[in-house]
Amino acid sequence: QVQLVESGGGLVQAGGSLRLSCAASGRTVSSYVMGWFRQAPGKEREFVAAITRSGGSTYYADSVKGRFTISIDNAKNTVYLQMNNLKPEDTAVYYCAARPPGKADYGSWGQGTQVTVSS
Repeated sequence: QVQLVESGGGLVQAGGSLRLSCAASGRTVSSYVMGWFRQAPGKEREFVAAITRSGGSTYYADSVKGRFTISIDNAKNTVYLQMNNLKPEDTAVYYCAARPPGKADYGSWGQGTQVTVSS
């Protein structure tokens, strides 16, 4: 089991940037697929980005491609989400999640961090 703690959320104007961090403990994140998801008020949780072990491959939702970058620091057991050119529609609670190797589901989730983008 992996314990995840997100940080870095906040209030930013449209066009601004934020960097979210997800600190993992319990297991080294290099053996997991790490993902970021978000949930806006009244909407279902949606996939944002994911990164495979050792940062070899990354995946993005079309809505954030070219603006968000996911990365991993194995030495710090931390995953990051750099968010640039933020838009009001990016406003949501952002969650970090970990998927064990060979599993289809993300079994570990953080508590979430609020990102609010003002127009």
